[in-house]
Amino acid sequence: MFKWLLALGSGLCLAGAQSPVVVVRPTETSALLINPGMGIQTFQRFHGDALNPGLRWSEQGPTAPLGATPVKPDFPPSTLAYFRWFWSQLEPERGRYQWQILDLALEQARAHHQTLDIRLMPYDQGHPLPEWYRNSGARRANRPGDPDGDIWSPDADDPLYYKTWSALILAAGERYDGHPYLNSVDISTAGYWGEGWGPYLPSWATQKALIDVYFDAFHRTPLLMNFDEPHALAYGTGRGAGWRLDCWGDLGGRGKNMMHMLDLYPQQVVRTGIQDVWQRSPVSLETCGTPGSWKQWGYSDAQLEYIFDQALRWHATSINIKSTAIPADWKARFEEFQKKIGYRLVLRRLEYPRAVKAGAMMPVHQWWLNAGAAPPYEAFVLALELRSSTASGRMRVPVDVRKWLPGDAVYDGSLYVPDTLPPGSYRLRVALLDPRTGQPAVQLAIEGRQADGWYDLGTIQVE
Repeated sequence: MFKWLLALGSGLCLAGAQSPVVVVRPTETSALLINPGMGIQTFQRFHGDALNPGLRWSEQGPTAPLGATPVKPDFPPSTLAYFRWFWSQLEPERGRYQWQILDLALEQARAHHQTLDIRLMPYDQGHPLPEWYRNSGARRANRPGDPDGDIWSPDADDPLYYKTWSALILAAGERYDGHPYLNSVDISTAGYWGEGWGPYLPSWATQKALIDVYFDAFHRTPLLMNFDEPHALAYGTGRGAGWRLDCWGDLGGRGKNMMHMLDLYPQQVVRTGIQDVWQRSPVSLETCGTPGSWKQWGYSDAQLEYIFDQALRWHATSINIKSTAIPADWKARFEEFQKKIGYRLVLRRLEYPRAVKAGAMMPVHQWWLNAGAAPPYEAFVLALELRSSTASGRMRVPVDVRKWLPGDAVYDGSLYVPDTLPPGSYRLRVALLDPRTGQPAVQLAIEGRQADGWYDLGTIQVE
């Protein structure tokens, strides 16, 4: 390393002599980058599907393709699709799981160049528990004459609830854990939408068991913990899950006294000790209502900026706006916000020798900047490539980009030049590769991107 630095210094000082070192400072771009595992999600539909009309959406996930729309929807490009299904859809008869629903969604995600975020939900006010469960003799938490008596709410402390719900989760994990197009799974337990809150919560021992089953079922696919119940949130994230909340943007426009963004969310992040979870697991946010609802509630530009700034303080990676239209005068603001969430990787500076020998080590110095709010959570492979018209060779850079938190990252080291390369002039290129396919996967925030996804950096001579 010391000899390399001496060579660099002496080369730069020799008047009229060509430096043995090439220094590249790529030009940064301010363009919107559409990258894996981050950004604005589509909800209950895929990229290019028709948007939800007006301010409404469906909580019940689709069981068949939605079909192509003749008019391209006015919606941000998206690499993530978020779907939720009810228990009654997935297990209409006990033990007979309708996996074709998830199989189709994963296949559709692949076809639309997206990955899938999912939640399996027990029930809500309009989608009851499976009929077979309600007729099984299972204990009910409420009575027909109660104010909410029209809704059959289960007693989740009944051993049958844990037995049958956990059987579904374990079977889903056995079938889908590690699926390349499954990006994350919500931890869904009890109560409406499985969010783990409400008047009929089970004992903590049961809540804990319902959380633990997800860690038994999913070892490779990331898990996200719902935000509402503090004890459960702290426990699930403590076991390694990320977290998500579903009333991002609530500043009181719904006519209620409690405002999530002012009275609950920021404080609960601190009180549950989850401030640093983003450093190793993703944070996902879902709008309270829709962006159109915010406009209807009379939110000002300053309030919109507060909502965005809070998401960045939480280091959000993905945002669900429920596949609804963004108000026209807010589109530019949403695009600037989208540029900041997740990761945004800039190669600031690269040093490499002007000439190298095949079969020898090549010193390389790289300075990167993550200009986003969070690290990548996938183990993308950083690689350099030497390419000519007749030959090419790759060199894997031994770094873990999942540790590239917002700010600077440096690699100073040496890489082995493939011994199969014949002498000649080559182009030096860089890319972040999909670890499964070995193909470029990430758009960098620099110019020079080639048609095949690699970024051209300069010339190098192989001797």
